[in-house]
Amino acid sequence: MLKPGKKIRSHGGNFVYEILGPVCILYDREELPWPCCSLKWRGKQPYWNRQGKRFVPDLAASRCGAYAVSAQDLWGNSWEQVLILYDQRLHKKEKEFWYWKGPACKSPPEYEEN
Repeated sequence: MLKPGKKIRSHGGNFVYEILGPVCILYDREELPWPCCSLKWRGKQPYWNRQGKRFVPDLAASRCGAYAVSAQDLWGNSWEQVLILYDQRLHKKEKEFWYWKGPACKSPPEYEEN
């Protein structure tokens, strides 16, 4: 896991990212654009959209860490965004910390570096 304050450069070298902290990307199932927003549903939600959790983690990035970063380009423009580092895979302990599947009434495990 990258520590806050660490600076990394993009693969092309055009951007510098300063890590602000780790984040978990959640999607709101009610705001997803498919297929319940299609006109053929006529405002009726399919049954699978009414069941389960409303907020779901981004499973496509479950093997990689996501970080809130402050970015800067070569011309001095800066902005903040969420960056997923697909080229850096999470180890088992990091993955358990990032995508914890326990009940909401319990707090997730603390991450400890060895």
